[in-house]
Amino acid sequence: MDQILFTTVAELPQQRVYVGYSVYTKKGMLTVIPRPPEFESKSSGAFKVSKEGYVVLQFAPSVGADEPIYDWNHKQTFSLSVSEMGTLIILGARDSWEFSHETVKLKSSKIDVRKVLKVEPLLDATGHLFSLRVLKKPANMEGIQKSIFLPVTRADLEVLRSLFNYIMPYLLGWNAFGNSIKPEVYSQVNSTNPRYGADNEWNR
Repeated sequence: MDQILFTTVAELPQQRVYVGYSVYTKKGMLTVIPRPPEFESKSSGAFKVSKEGYVVLQFAPSVGADEPIYDWNHKQTFSLSVSEMGTLIILGARDSWEFSHETVKLKSSKIDVRKVLKVEPLLDATGHLFSLRVLKKPANMEGIQKSIFLPVTRADLEVLRSLFNYIMPYLLGWNAFGNSIKPEVYSQVNSTNPRYGADNEWNR
């Protein structure tokens, strides 16, 4: 089957599109993938964001000696919320930060999982070190900890900041709200909903 190529976004079919950005290092590979928000329909026919979107950081260790070969069978993941993305955006060249997620209970296997992502400046000031520690503790057994360390250059970190700044409104659903703004829709809403009416105290 011949591959169909689209030259512009407008030509794309109305289906899911998968994107990501990868940072390649000798220590491993970091891939950043956005996940969209979830919406729920209301009885009025409108839609509401039921779950904000986020980005997933995928860490794959390198197992190659002479050249990097990435082992995706032993990858580790860490999800960043919009507010956590904001923390990375404002992180200074000499700043460090630690993200620690709550323990997750996997009912099927009865394993407690704790993930800690630490971002700290490299000693040579060329970027930041991303270190991810994953502690898995099966019931009635000692915990198993896995760690991966990846240096991220200032240039790659700047790319991540730019991507985060761009995608954040979409993860919050604000783009859907903007696309829904039509005079015939909101003139009707303002006239029937006292909260948003022109003469309501909410707008004063």
